[in-house]
This record gives sequence, C-alpha cells and structure tokens, in this order.
Amino acid sequence: MKLKVKRLREEARVPFYAKSGDAGFDLFSTIDCELNPGERKLVGTGLAFEIPLGYEIQLRPRSGLALKNGISLVNTPGTVDSGYRGEVGLIVINHGKEIFKINKGDKIAQAVLNKIESADFVEVDELSESDRGAGGFGHSGK
Repeated sequence: MKLKVKRLREEARVPFYAKSGDAGFDLFSTIDCELNPGERKLVGTGLAFEIPLGYEIQLRPRSGLALKNGISLVNTPGTVDSGYRGEVGLIVINHGKEIFKINKGDKIAQAVLNKIESADFVEVDELSESDRGAGGFGHSGK
C-alpha cells in the first residue's frame, strides 16, 4: 500500500521501516527541547499524511526510550484519523527521574498503520450473557 506523506518543514524526515517485517515505522522530532521529570510536551514531526479511508495511524512509544529513560506518549496509542491532514504531533511525557533531552532528528515515537472497521450502533434493552459478565478491573485475580 502506498501511504502519501507530506513534509511540512525542511527538517522533517519521511518515515521508513527499519527492518523488513516491522509493524511500526519511526517518527522523528523536528525540535530541540528538554523534558523535566513528570513534564509533557508536544513534539512536532513536521509530517502530514493522507491516510486511506478505513485506516488509521496509531502513535506509540518506542520501547527502548520507555525502558531506558521512562519516555512515553501521554495518549498511547494515539490515533491519527483518515480525514486529518495536519501535522502529526506527539504528546511526549518523561516518567523518568532525570531531565531528558530531545534533539532535532531523534527517533521519538513509532507509528503503525491499522485497518479499522466502523460499527453500526444498535440500541437494545438486553445484552447476551457471557462467562465474564460485568467483571472488570482485576476481577480474574492476580
């Protein structure tokens, strides 16, 4: 599938898959900034996408940054809808104990293109029974 991408700034990097078979492609920062512990910032990618109808792009943290530095995305996974044509931004948060420096051009998150289904909502008076029922939030034990 061809996914149209537009660079909105000269320093923006067109994404690519690092290895054959990878689900995610890296997104790169277009700014220099520092994140204090507990702080969050919007980090621009300088990219806009033309996502086909029936698809979304999910924004996800990079596992290495999460493990080594406590860096994540606030709304993970974030969704970029097919109708959105603006710059993709990343709401980055520092869960670590040290200041984290982001440099222009750093890999800061990853994204996955996903096929989605739309639902036709049908209001009903009753739902069918299931083994789980309404149990949630730890109902199955440790």
